[in-house]
Amino acid sequence: MRPSIHNLAHKISDSLKLDHIISGDSRFLSLIHYSKKKISASGKLFWFVIVLALAGLFTYLMSAEGLTPSQQYIFFLLITAIGLWLSEAIPPFAVGILIIGFLVFTQGSDQLVDNPVNVQKYVNTWSSPVIWLMLGGFFLAEAMKKTGLDLALFRITVRASGKSARQILLALMLTTTLASMLMSNTATAAMMLASIMPLINRNGAQHPLSKSLLLGIPAAASVGGMGTIIGSPPNAIAVGALQGMGLQIDFLTWMYFGVPVAIILCVAFWFLLQKSLPAKEAQLDLDFVNEGLTFTKEEKQNRQIVLGVLVLTVGLWMTNPLHGIPVALISGVPIVLLTMSSVIWAKDVRSLPWDTLMLVAGGLALGLALVDSGLAAFIVSKLQFGNQLWLLLPLFALTSVVLSNIMSNTATTTILVPIALLLVQGNTEHMVLMALTLAFSASCALFLPVSTPPNAIAFSTGLLEQKDFRKGGLFFGLAGPIIAILWALFLANFGLAD
Repeated sequence: MRPSIHNLAHKISDSLKLDHIISGDSRFLSLIHYSKKKISASGKLFWFVIVLALAGLFTYLMSAEGLTPSQQYIFFLLITAIGLWLSEAIPPFAVGILIIGFLVFTQGSDQLVDNPVNVQKYVNTWSSPVIWLMLGGFFLAEAMKKTGLDLALFRITVRASGKSARQILLALMLTTTLASMLMSNTATAAMMLASIMPLINRNGAQHPLSKSLLLGIPAAASVGGMGTIIGSPPNAIAVGALQGMGLQIDFLTWMYFGVPVAIILCVAFWFLLQKSLPAKEAQLDLDFVNEGLTFTKEEKQNRQIVLGVLVLTVGLWMTNPLHGIPVALISGVPIVLLTMSSVIWAKDVRSLPWDTLMLVAGGLALGLALVDSGLAAFIVSKLQFGNQLWLLLPLFALTSVVLSNIMSNTATTTILVPIALLLVQGNTEHMVLMALTLAFSASCALFLPVSTPPNAIAFSTGLLEQKDFRKGGLFFGLAGPIIAILWALFLANFGLAD
């Protein structure tokens, strides 16, 4: 028996308080959390041992290829990380911590490697400008959620979109896309799905609009993350990898590439979904959007503060090329102002998605190790592709989509970006295009309920079947990389990729 819509509304509403638990790009943990299923400790231990055994076997086989001791340790770490990210025997963020600890232990020891390195650079990924940029975004997202600005955005959208099912579907998908550029796509999907439950309750779960919303909102949340550097962890991994090779992408430049792709994909998917809606639909009852709209004076004041800080911070990020203030320093604006004004308290800071930062820091460290040890160059030498961008872009884009459907998209970009950048090293434009394409493609993995946390949240409602995701998964898996590549090549002609 499927759960009632009323219970689903409460269940997803509760997720707004707990979204930090699953914000670290964990698809399986998302599904488990919302469906209340359990995973046994013995099952996790089994997969952990299997992963270590396979990593040891592959490393032994690769040692015959002439890998140095340092490269052998990093290869073992790479296979272990891939296996743990695939099986989620331990949470993805824990893999990030494991990566840094393993690198410090092995690469800095003259008893384990021939040429020990200064391991401080692996630890320093915790304080990378990308990490500070994401942290500033987390403070803004937490403040928006705490003051209800996110829900206010939803209500304004619904009231302005009229009472047509097609218009409401488009408006809510576009709102989700824009919101996920600043907020975690998991939190955005949870918030929007909880908000539409009264509408689904009125129309019934079998209404075409109900299913379209349950499919469209998670998809919009995922692709919306393409729009900004802070929108999705794969973006941060791509930017960090480019920074490690001496290339800088500012906040506004990324938006030039990401926002149009996100909007185009969102509208195109809406066009597919709206075909299932009746040609002549009745006017929808939208009175529920006016429920609970009374606020105290303090709540209104806090909203004004958050809105002002949001405009100031994003404005400074976007105008970075004009004033030259480092993005890491700008990220201190919401951290200082929101805590100084008492909008954000210590308990709110403790609830931020620190696990995402741990995952990204570990990913950046692994990327550095792959390049510095020469292991990435060794892998590149075996690929035999040459510097043919027309072949490399679609090939790596498709690989990114496929891998991101079965493992963390952050992990996918962590593995692929350093290798792809070395293949086109020496050409700044090609390196930027490759990093952008891989990050965007990682956000297009929507084929399975566990391909991304927003999908898992929608699937856990019990109102969707696994086959419902296939059409959207195929659309985004094919159209996403194509549109991303074409748009990136178009902008490259204007020098924006230099």
